[in-house]
Amino acid sequence: MERVMSVEERIKRAEDIYNKRNGIQYTKSKNSKGKHKENVKKLFMQIFVFLLIYIVFYTAKNREYIFSEDFRNEVDNFFNEKTKISEWYSNAKGYFTDKFNYNNTEKTESNSAVQKENNTENPDDSKDNIIKDNDKSNFNDNSKDDEVNNGENIGGAYESEELSEQEKMVNDAKEIKSKISFIIPLKGTISSTFGWRNPTTSTVPRYHTGLDIAATEGTKIKSATDGTIILVSSNGDYGKHYQVQIDDIIIIYAHCKKLYLKEGDKVKQGQEIAEVGTTGNSTGPHLHFEIRKGEEKIDPQLILNI
Repeated sequence: MERVMSVEERIKRAEDIYNKRNGIQYTKSKNSKGKHKENVKKLFMQIFVFLLIYIVFYTAKNREYIFSEDFRNEVDNFFNEKTKISEWYSNAKGYFTDKFNYNNTEKTESNSAVQKENNTENPDDSKDNIIKDNDKSNFNDNSKDDEVNNGENIGGAYESEELSEQEKMVNDAKEIKSKISFIIPLKGTISSTFGWRNPTTSTVPRYHTGLDIAATEGTKIKSATDGTIILVSSNGDYGKHYQVQIDDIIIIYAHCKKLYLKEGDKVKQGQEIAEVGTTGNSTGPHLHFEIRKGEEKIDPQLILNI
């Protein structure tokens, strides 16, 4: 006689038939994942128990050392080193943070200064009629142009700095005149003076580090002082030029057509040493006459009185 199935049994049987037809792979996959998790848990438990047992045996075997004063000192040193590393990291982090902020601030200020300079019109200079742009020599670096332009945009800060530099140069000129005798090295026309100018030619630098005296090409140039020739060169913007040293002062004669002397020669004041030319970075025949005291350039007109 066939047994009558209850409603629960019928539902269970229907689920089994459905699972057999459609869910066999899913069931197996689900069971395998569960078993994999259990195996991982068992593995970690075994590792943990193994480490615990090892620590217990190691402690028992080395109990005298572990509880000794030497071991405690080593532990203290370890944590002290950790503290030092932490302090070093904090200091390094602070340094690079400050450096990054400084660079960003510097770039922002620089961009602001450039923007202001682009919006500012340069006034005409009444000296344009005097300056004939005979000298193209770039005797100063471009960073000095940027420095002064930035100073102009912040008002009185640069003016006071310029005044201070001017006063120092005047004092240096007085000191030089007190110990060294100078004569004018060439009779001619002053075509460009020392300092800032507004040239009409793009290759001519705005800041001029010497005095330009224009004359006919081939005119003889005389030594303004006694001294020793320490450099004879035909390279660079100066073209053919000398460097003459007397004490701690160096005098430059540049853009010459011809040089009469060689390095190491002694020169006397008034001695003919070269001829006017237009070599190097120059637009016309003239002498570029420059005076240096160490790294400082001195306005030759303060010394020659011309």
